[in-house]
Amino acid sequence: MSFQGNSGRLLSVPLCLLILCFAHAVLAKKKPPAHPVNLNTATSAELQLVPGIGPATADRILEMRKSYGAFKSVDDLLAIKGIGAKRLDKMRKYLTVGKAAPAKNPATSTQAVPAKVKSPPEKATAEKPPAKDDEEQ
Repeated sequence: MSFQGNSGRLLSVPLCLLILCFAHAVLAKKKPPAHPVNLNTATSAELQLVPGIGPATADRILEMRKSYGAFKSVDDLLAIKGIGAKRLDKMRKYLTVGKAAPAKNPATSTQAVPAKVKSPPEKATAEKPPAKDDEEQ
């Protein structure tokens, strides 16, 4: 084997790595959601569709919603660690604040509710005739 044959192989490895790095950068860009995501009803997966929101930020948003209740404004996200004004401005057009999902009421859920068990009817007790007094005898 000659030196030239090996040098060609040695150059192709870094070239392949360079191409893979650029391909990863191109593929890593998120496609933004078609419709704005409602902060009050979105799941973690739905929040992660928004550019600028990853798994950790989505979890923080859900935790804030759980702790403090429904968001009143998209600006409420500024209270979350890691979200500043610049970052929020980039995300704002993909977010909305709508009505919160109604709380699930166990009585109205679709789960089977056990039927009331009827208690057995009370046995009718026959009236005892009045006791005869000893005096009558």
